[in-house]
Amino acid sequence: MGLKATTNCLGYQQITSLSSAAGLTVPQGATLAVITPLTQAIRWRDDGTNPTASVGMPLAAGAYFSYDGDLKSIKFIEQTASAELNISYYA
Repeated sequence: MGLKATTNCLGYQQITSLSSAAGLTVPQGATLAVITPLTQAIRWRDDGTNPTASVGMPLAAGAYFSYDGDLKSIKFIEQTASAELNISYYA
């Protein structure tokens, strides 16, 4: 996963409603999020514009990525109904 040895887990979040663009609930001090979509693919954007089901960076169900940009500006939406996200936060 690429986390350094001194990384501390600060929390976990599951988002189960992604029919409209959703942001993260970021724990204080978090600088990295490991994000994994379940059941369906999602799309994300971090440029200040909400993603749509057809516009944004795609992420397949079961894949994960580590995001260390502005955790409060990244937004997600499902490509197909019933998508869920699991997120772990680190500092």
